[in-house]
Amino acid sequence: MKINEKRLKELLVEMINIYSPSGKEEDVILFLKDFLKKNKIGFEYQEVEEGRGNILILPENGEADIVFVGHIDTVPAFDYENYEANIVDDKILGLGAADMKSGCAAMIEAFLSYKENEKKDFPCALALVVGEEESGDGAFELAREYSFDWALIGEPTNLKPCFGHYGYVEISLVAYGQKLHASLSKPEKNAVKLMMDCINLVIDHVDKKEDIFYNIRDFNSSQAGFASPGRCESFLDLHLPSKYSIGALTFEIEELIYSVFNENEIKFSLKTIHHGYELSDKAYLPKVLKNIYAEQNHEFVLSFFKSDSDAPILWQSGIKPIILGPGDLSVAHTCDEFVDFNEVVKATEIYYAVMKNIK
Repeated sequence: MKINEKRLKELLVEMINIYSPSGKEEDVILFLKDFLKKNKIGFEYQEVEEGRGNILILPENGEADIVFVGHIDTVPAFDYENYEANIVDDKILGLGAADMKSGCAAMIEAFLSYKENEKKDFPCALALVVGEEESGDGAFELAREYSFDWALIGEPTNLKPCFGHYGYVEISLVAYGQKLHASLSKPEKNAVKLMMDCINLVIDHVDKKEDIFYNIRDFNSSQAGFASPGRCESFLDLHLPSKYSIGALTFEIEELIYSVFNENEIKFSLKTIHHGYELSDKAYLPKVLKNIYAEQNHEFVLSFFKSDSDAPILWQSGIKPIILGPGDLSVAHTCDEFVDFNEVVKATEIYYAVMKNIK
């Protein structure tokens, strides 16, 4: 199996050096179009909205049972002056290095190498999509127009295949209090205090469940000066195994909140719901991967993907997604994001082998 490691590294570095936060992927889209044209790879452009869209490589007949999926957007840069790639030994650092420009580069190189070495039509498709870090609009558009049996998504898993995916719920909470002079502030009417009490109530409930992870974010209050704030808002992220019913859990939480607070004090709403799933390891693509890992002497360790991704969007449309990519999820969305290039090479070899083993 022959891949071009030099081309792979150069592609990954160039992709990292192009700033492409969700909603502003235009520059990386133009780069990838030019890159594929230079390498004589035909592609289709699927517009998601003006100036933004998915890039698809398809077999000549336009049909495929398996699609490789990678998102080309990133979270916003922590430091706009220092987001670009930096190479230290075998590590490549930079925004999107792990999540998931390394997975995208590995998939692109697998397709290029397959064309050069096998000299025949692609047996599967590749979709480079936009918007994963925000609304998932690229994945929605992909699933709306195209039908596939399987998807292989290159999110960072340290090359551990994930046949299961946690569900995700984004809860919006708004607390309303009474704006009073700071010296006259009443704790029971303080919007921040109400929000803290509400969040603690929910967390205590969630902590009694097994394997549910939560994150509190974007906690802020209205500008009050030397006074108690009249409004406070926050978001609560919940990641939960597929054994839990999202509907039942969110019902419990809403019931709990309104057993303590009234609607004039707390507003509860759901902004995002992605259901989790599990796939059988006895199905077609899982068995293909298991054989490839044995042939390449990789340890076959199954895992669950515990973050959010495009996978639930595809799964809910009837596509069965497996998550498998280079990089460590724990460094994604951090200022120290990096990927081990050796892992990117191994990912490329695995993707290439999948293409060769498709019947």
